[in-house]
Amino acid sequence: MAEGSLSDDFQGAKPGSARGPLPGRWNSRGLAMTFQVWGWRREDESQVLAWVPDAKGGRGAAMPRRTPATKDPTAVERANLLNMAKLSIKGLIESALSFGRTLDSDYPPLQQFFVVMEHCLKHGLKVRKSFLSYNKTIWGPLELVEKLYPEAEEIGASVRDLPGLKTPLGRARAWLRLALMQKKMADYLRCLIIQRDLLSEFYEYHALMMEEEGAVIVGLLVGLNVIDANLCVKGEDLDSQVGVIDFSMYLKNEEDIGNKERNVQIAAILDQKNYVEELNRQLNSTVSSLHSRVDSLEKSNTKLIEELAIAKNNIIKLQEENHQLRSENKLILMKTQQNLEVTKVDVETELQTYKHSRQGLDEMYNEARRQLRDESQLRQDVENELAVQVSMKHEIELAMKLLEKDIHEKQDTLIGLRQQLEEVKSINIEMYQKLQSSEDGLKEKNEIIARLEEKTNKITVAMRQLEQRLQQAEKAQMEAEDEDKKYLQECQSKSDSLQKQISQKEKQLVQLETDLKIEKEWRQTLQEDLQKEKDALSHLRNETQQIISLKKEFLNIQDENQQLKKVHHEQEQALQELGSKLSESKLKIEDIKEANKALQGLVWLKDKEATHCKLCEKEFSLSKRKHHCRNCGEIFCNACSDNELPLPSSPKPVRVCDSCHALLIQRCSSNLP
Repeated sequence: MAEGSLSDDFQGAKPGSARGPLPGRWNSRGLAMTFQVWGWRREDESQVLAWVPDAKGGRGAAMPRRTPATKDPTAVERANLLNMAKLSIKGLIESALSFGRTLDSDYPPLQQFFVVMEHCLKHGLKVRKSFLSYNKTIWGPLELVEKLYPEAEEIGASVRDLPGLKTPLGRARAWLRLALMQKKMADYLRCLIIQRDLLSEFYEYHALMMEEEGAVIVGLLVGLNVIDANLCVKGEDLDSQVGVIDFSMYLKNEEDIGNKERNVQIAAILDQKNYVEELNRQLNSTVSSLHSRVDSLEKSNTKLIEELAIAKNNIIKLQEENHQLRSENKLILMKTQQNLEVTKVDVETELQTYKHSRQGLDEMYNEARRQLRDESQLRQDVENELAVQVSMKHEIELAMKLLEKDIHEKQDTLIGLRQQLEEVKSINIEMYQKLQSSEDGLKEKNEIIARLEEKTNKITVAMRQLEQRLQQAEKAQMEAEDEDKKYLQECQSKSDSLQKQISQKEKQLVQLETDLKIEKEWRQTLQEDLQKEKDALSHLRNETQQIISLKKEFLNIQDENQQLKKVHHEQEQALQELGSKLSESKLKIEDIKEANKALQGLVWLKDKEATHCKLCEKEFSLSKRKHHCRNCGEIFCNACSDNELPLPSSPKPVRVCDSCHALLIQRCSSNLP
């Protein structure tokens, strides 16, 4: 067996066994066995002490026994430490319960418990090399608890603030004592064991804190929450203490065996006490939850009542609006019927007048079409005449070209004549284009004629000047000039005839324009009448649409009214159900309160403590005697406690106060089917 392992004798207490210390007795009663945890081995590694039972069932002499070579020494160490932790925790709990008060730091089982826990935490620690020496302490993993469990920060801060502690081992020992006083050692170490990735930095893989034995020890530490400890950490020298386990505390003799029955009775009493405390806690939690439920139900009830009142007010308002809308709808229907009858008569008369006016307009329109056809024919004739004039102009141009050939000396004058003739050509072309345009060309004809007259006057003036010049220049050309004069006279006569025709056509155009204006005025008046009729019809249609929309709104309001009535009915049913549930919950709360009172014990008020009646508050005297209520235990006068009812504690009728009498009768009536 490797160094640091306990003997197989302490493996006899199996994990989870209810027997505690080792059975049997020692041959020498006063033997004080103080072994170190890492000692107790023979010089021969293959032989380990084992106790051989004698014929009576006790322990005999210690005989050497060979251990199997295949057993893992680290597993043996873990098992021995687990057994020692079980013995120390169980012995501490039993001795503390029999001790009957808070434990001090001088209490031997408590000191041994801290030593065992120190050895369990040291098992499998990794050795860390520092600059001066090797470091192997349990303060490193215990510091991790602050990060994993925020409530452990207070312990860490208080341990660091202690002035007498100089070594990490002393800080770890102070931390264990403070955790025990807080009754949270199991919670802190449970958080540490869960995080095995972080523990692997401080412990080897085969360490006790990394295996299942550590979880078992943490589970055993939960039982220490029953113990109340008051330890003074400041005055102790925790740095220089030696961690040695005293095994004599866990070895019992025959006198100790006789105390088992008393310990069993004490354990049963404590179990009952814990059970009653847990029941009280559960009942208090249920009462508080029921109070919160009652408060929430009362709040929801008040909210529902307010919503009901608002809904009722809304229903009343909607009903009033509904009556108003019905009266308004009736008035609107009467008015619309009257208006419809009047408008029907007006529309029939207007239709008749429109038909008569339409016949006259059709006749006028036919006459205007005929006149337009005549005007179009006249335009065609004018265009034909213009074409003849154009052909005549071409002949004039040819004659002028012949004159230019004959008269070479006076080219300048002929060039001027040619320019004038070109202007006449352009004017004639413009006239032709303007005649092609229908109505716009007719309006511009007056200006074109004025231009033609001015240009013809200019031409005549130019011709006269040319004649004078020709007469002065050559008398030989008189014949040509005479011919020119004749030609000009013919042109003038033709232009006069054209002017007369244009004036006649202008007169006809003026007459047609006046006729068209009259027709346009008639059309405008008819269109205005039609628009008025259309407006009246649209107005009537809008009114009918409004009536239809009002009907739809009225139907929607009726549907909403019915829906609100349904919601109101459902809310009333829900309120009734809530009222019944509230009454049931109140009765349950009262039952729970009475059960809680029964568990806690009724307070029987003493006669000296009561000077006045609790209900009527009248002072007691020789004539007004005191009477106890057998249900609540309070003191009342005869008038306030003149009732008798059977109670669970006494089947016979007993005196009960008025409030308890009413409450018990109400409960009986509610419990009846």
